[in-house]
Amino acid sequence: MRTHRANYCDHRRFDRQMGLLHALGWTVLDLDQALAGLRGERPLPARSVVLTFDDGYDNFADFALPVLARHGFTATVYAISGWLGQRIQWYGDEPGRPRPRLMDAAQLREIQAAGMTVGSHTVTHAHLAAIDPAAQLREVRDSRLALEDLLGKPVRHLCYPFGSFNLEAVHAAGAAGYVSATTCLRGAATPGDHPLALPRKAISFGDSLWGFAWKLGFKHAPKPELTAWRQRLAPTLARQRDAHP
Repeated sequence: MRTHRANYCDHRRFDRQMGLLHALGWTVLDLDQALAGLRGERPLPARSVVLTFDDGYDNFADFALPVLARHGFTATVYAISGWLGQRIQWYGDEPGRPRPRLMDAAQLREIQAAGMTVGSHTVTHAHLAAIDPAAQLREVRDSRLALEDLLGKPVRHLCYPFGSFNLEAVHAAGAAGYVSATTCLRGAATPGDHPLALPRKAISFGDSLWGFAWKLGFKHAPKPELTAWRQRLAPTLARQRDAHP
């Protein structure tokens, strides 16, 4: 692609990146394992990572799934329940920018059977911070219910589309029954993070193998936005831990 390449990862580079994880002995956890570690309920390996994929493009099944299977890795794929099997619709016509197709229900069942976790990316890939709380709740709750009906398993994990969320969206995620929600806040998750506002590290088309390793292994001071959200949600997290020691 000529534009928006930061949103994508070349499948050959992805293959090498997963090979590096394997060669260096990193442990790939699913989100439930990682959450248990962050809560102190199980030890977290010193080198551990969770792999997440937004939107649920159908080329995940073609390119990423075989690589993950070869290394015995798992991942979480966030699906947009209202657009399964369709081409993405959240931007206008742009020269040189195709509209990838999303996985359909059968493909989601296939990757789930192969050991992947399917999470929610709302019903319509909504900017949650731009809509009212009632609409936020519909987007996150209805997506979870629809995906559970398709997959026959609980859907416990959410990703905020565009990284767009606010305090009301965090409350909606909790009310809808999610145990985690990932953001576009940049950083490694820590026990001090609220599980419904987890940061991540983005890997994009331009990241070489060295760039991938740098993002993976080096600790960086948190960005101001991440620090601000941690401070904002700290009282809520403390109350929850007091209620469920």
